Amino acid sequence: MKSVELFSGCGGLALGLSRAGFEHVLMVERNEDAVATIEHNRRRGVEHVRSWNVSQDDVRELDWSPLRGAIDLVAGGPPCQPFSIAGVAAGHEDERDMWPEAIRAVDEIWPKAFLFENVRGLGRPVFRDYFEWIQAALRRPHVHRRRGETHVNHKRRLEREDPAYKVIALSVNAADFGAPQKRHRIIVAGVRADLGVEIAPPERGHSKERLVWEQSVTGTYWRRHRMRRPPEEREHPLQIMIEPEHQPWVTVRDTIRDLGRPNNRGNHVLQPGARQYVGHTGSPLDEPAKALKAGVHGVPGGENMVVLDDGSVRYFTIREAARLQGLPDGFEFECVWSEAMRQLGNAVPAQMSEQLGVWMRSMIDQT
Repeated sequence: MKSVELFSGCGGLALGLSRAGFEHVLMVERNEDAVATIEHNRRRGVEHVRSWNVSQDDVRELDWSPLRGAIDLVAGGPPCQPFSIAGVAAGHEDERDMWPEAIRAVDEIWPKAFLFENVRGLGRPVFRDYFEWIQAALRRPHVHRRRGETHVNHKRRLEREDPAYKVIALSVNAADFGAPQKRHRIIVAGVRADLGVEIAPPERGHSKERLVWEQSVTGTYWRRHRMRRPPEEREHPLQIMIEPEHQPWVTVRDTIRDLGRPNNRGNHVLQPGARQYVGHTGSPLDEPAKALKAGVHGVPGGENMVVLDDGSVRYFTIREAARLQGLPDGFEFECVWSEAMRQLGNAVPAQMSEQLGVWMRSMIDQT
């Protein structure tokens, strides 16, 4: 299946979609450092990455029409800063808002389906009108907004037209799709209406309930890690009585334990200076990590720390953070820790994007 990806970053979404069976005809990313990361790993022959065709371009300057009718999936993660809870929340008034460009790409390429990811802040009440406009515009991307027309008025006009795409908007947690992070995101996906495919939400494969079952009821989690069950995890009156379905959430310990202490090899290098403060207390080992953050002005904060068994904290190494995002150990970053963490904090977890890719492919396969 052929795909085009906008706002590729360092490749988390692209890697998951590649694993799901999509061939990226074109990937577009404006940031020079992120493109350099992809090119470095492409030259190294990293699986899937070696076949990527990435272009350092501004999507606002591209004409997508030569690809019209030849692409199965358009995907991407439009810049999230305009809608992030940690940002200034300027929304569509922020010059970094690229949702109109995502909609234009769908209009010009006319793919069978599309898949976009963004921060859950997009779903806040303050952005309700704009979020509803995004969905309405993706249903009818060929009905263009007129000069001077407000989003609200355009949405009213859009709703008078028959939809060209069936669209679904979802709030998801990456941990439910196998990523070792509690990373809450908005997914907007669509399938062309003339293909006759119905959209149902993807089924999660992992659950918190199953992790609690293995930690507090059966103790299999601790035996797997050859550890004695902590006193606070012993059976309690509110224990789950019926074995949950799904696989357990993947924890930080599951993900990084075999790496050992930072050893200055393969991006597994200690970054000094970690400290806890209010709102930045690090990620416990026996839960999925808190969402990796790119940080304000490119400087990651205390969110990107791990709390060790002795209660001390340190920053995740680049290698550990890459594992949390589903990148293979052969995927290297040739930049300083802060830049690598910026790229990783902006990435889509490959574990989740693979499952979403399988979901999208199952719908396209029906055609």
